[in-house]
Amino acid sequence: QVQLVESGGGSVQAGGSLRLSCVASGRTFSSTTVGWFRRAPGKEREFVAGITWDGSSTYYADSVKGRFTISRDNAKNTVSLQMNSLKPEDTAMYYCAASRGRTGVANTARNYYYWGQGTQVTVSS
Repeated sequence: QVQLVESGGGSVQAGGSLRLSCVASGRTFSSTTVGWFRRAPGKEREFVAGITWDGSSTYYADSVKGRFTISRDNAKNTVSLQMNSLKPEDTAMYYCAASRGRTGVANTARNYYYWGQGTQVTVSS
């Protein structure tokens, strides 16, 4: 069983930065692939970034490539999402999700079993 808690959201102006954290409980977190997703008002949930269980591979949506960086520290059961050069279109609720095993990074929600409650990111122009 894995429980996920996100933090680090907030309100920033365009061009600013935020760092989201996803802290997990459970001994198996280090064996899970983790993804960040987001859902903006009136839009469907979309994949943002993902990282394999050992941190060896990462994958980004085209819309955030070059601006966002995902990383993990398994010793601290934490996955982080550094978001730079934020744009108003990045405004959304951001969710952390974890797979049930050592899988490759997937950009679809159905590949993730555990989900956090989300943290809100608001970027003003």
